[in-house]
Amino acid sequence: MLRYKESTASIERHPTVHVSVHRVVIADSQPLMLEGIAQVLRGFAATPVDRCGNGADLLQALVTHRPDLAIMDLRLPDPDGLAILRELKRQGLEIPVILMTGPLQDSEVLEAIQLGIRGLVTKDAALSAMERCVRAVLDGGTWLDQALVGRAMSALLARETALREFGALLTAREMEVLQMVVAGVRPRDAAARLQVSDGTLKVHLHHIYHKVNVPNRASLVALARGKGLN
Repeated sequence: MLRYKESTASIERHPTVHVSVHRVVIADSQPLMLEGIAQVLRGFAATPVDRCGNGADLLQALVTHRPDLAIMDLRLPDPDGLAILRELKRQGLEIPVILMTGPLQDSEVLEAIQLGIRGLVTKDAALSAMERCVRAVLDGGTWLDQALVGRAMSALLARETALREFGALLTAREMEVLQMVVAGVRPRDAAARLQVSDGTLKVHLHHIYHKVNVPNRASLVALARGKGLN
């Protein structure tokens, strides 16, 4: 008798692959910039869930969507990018942010970094720079324009050195007066802020002139700014 062995065919099953799409909010006052950013995102399995032309709309979009990434212009109107970053920090919203910028001050670079930006790209950079920045941030890293950051750090070090140098010569109150004068605050306004008389402020200024060996207010400002105290 022939005996047949029953065979069981095995069926290979492949698990369903789910592709994660990154949700991004983008903001710029120029429609062409928004479209350009959207084009870049198409190469990263990322889709804009909102496009905003001002800061108020951007903040609302960030609160509503809680996106995986926000890409925004520093010079947004009503309010600007730094104000948005401050508000995100105040609310405890940990949303990765790439900041795009034109010319900016070193103090703005430093504040943006302190507020936790994950990316910083100049608007005149090559498209490849934006692509590298987006890739790095979506992967959980950071990408900051090294020229901007290097310049800002140099300015910070110069300022700290100047503060130490002047601090070794001046009293705490004289340092307050010095920093207000360098910032462009008029003597009368500086006196009001310090809650002293105009005469008292003049006495402080003359003490400062003598200690740092300059003849007048203009020379004091030039000396302090030359040393990096802005």
